[in-house]
Amino acid sequence: LHYPLRRQRQMCIRDRYCDIVLVGDSLGNVLYGMKNTHSVTKEMMINHAISVKEGLNKALCVVDMPKNTYNSPREAKKNALQIIKKSKCEAVKIESNKKNYNIIKHLVRSNINVAGHIGYTPQYSNKFKVKGKSDLEEKKLIKEAIEIEEAGAFCIILECISANTSKKITGLLKIPTIGIGSSKNCDGQILVTDDIIGLSGFYPKFVKRYLSLSDIIRKAVSEYVNDVENESFPTEENSYHMEAQT
Repeated sequence: LHYPLRRQRQMCIRDRYCDIVLVGDSLGNVLYGMKNTHSVTKEMMINHAISVKEGLNKALCVVDMPKNTYNSPREAKKNALQIIKKSKCEAVKIESNKKNYNIIKHLVRSNINVAGHIGYTPQYSNKFKVKGKSDLEEKKLIKEAIEIEEAGAFCIILECISANTSKKITGLLKIPTIGIGSSKNCDGQILVTDDIIGLSGFYPKFVKRYLSLSDIIRKAVSEYVNDVENESFPTEENSYHMEAQT
């Protein structure tokens, strides 16, 4: 099923203010209550991406390739083309496992726009950990970022990487870096919408809540239930009646 119309209207709001809208596989956590993103399917991503794209006119639409859809260059190309064709998105995103640079290179050579992703990579992790806090980790992340740039990615997501390491990576790369939990030392920032509006219930250190929507919804539902129980809703104003016959 696709997003209903109200979701498309929310996308129009994002389109007005954001340069890029990412349809992330974190929808598995946010919308389906999954413990991680490992079980998110290509079909789930396509269905959501179709509706997201319908609400966009300006912003670049990037779609996550879920786990096990890019294990080989051939498989990656087939699945990426299917995602792009069905959703009409402009690019796909691939999480780095420190050795799939050839996948990115193959997709780019096939005229597919690819965003990279390093640091904390949920598809390849079972436990959250901030990256780049030691000299060794920093060197590995810098090497990884350069490899992804050289493979042809047009931008790279830095997720939960220490501020100093993020600054060095951003300074070394020619392509834009987009941070999530990686300090202001990136060219751009990204957050899950449900997190910034206070709807997800998951608020790590790097999230800033701009609204507590869950409290607003809780209040509305509570008042609705009370009105029903007290028989103060629905009223005559909310009811339909037979038309008078002439």
